[in-house]
Amino acid sequence: MKKLQEYNQKVRSSKKIPELRAGDIVKIHRKIKEAGKERAQIFEGIVISVKGKQSSSPMATVRKVSFGVGVEITIPVLSPTIEKIEVVKRAKTRKAKLYYLRRKDFKLSKLKTKELDKFIAEGERTEIAPEENVEKIKEEKEKAKKEESVEKEGAKKE
Repeated sequence: MKKLQEYNQKVRSSKKIPELRAGDIVKIHRKIKEAGKERAQIFEGIVISVKGKQSSSPMATVRKVSFGVGVEITIPVLSPTIEKIEVVKRAKTRKAKLYYLRRKDFKLSKLKTKELDKFIAEGERTEIAPEENVEKIKEEKEKAKKEESVEKEGAKKE
């Protein structure tokens, strides 16, 4: 048992990774081999779950929506094919497993972060709009009202 703990510590200390939690928005740089060449491919999405945090190979499930289709990958965090993991944003969550993000009726209000509209398909955003979009809509309405009032005043003078 002691040997296993020492091995896990050695493996975890050899590679520097950020502390991942459910609700984090991350960029995963993976090494891809194509036609004899190696390149880095970036997968950006929301961490749904992290399994085996204390083991030698913790697994993270990351989800994104690409062209209206949900895509998930489960990666071993300490794999040699992973170059680096960047945490873009953190969300305040109450659950360790965010499997409810898979549903189509997912509400944006459940995660307390902005800019989540990138990760949710257009058809799925029916309930609540992001705060930024609400502000833009209000500004557009105010501009339209001002233009209408200017047009009415011009018509009255003629």
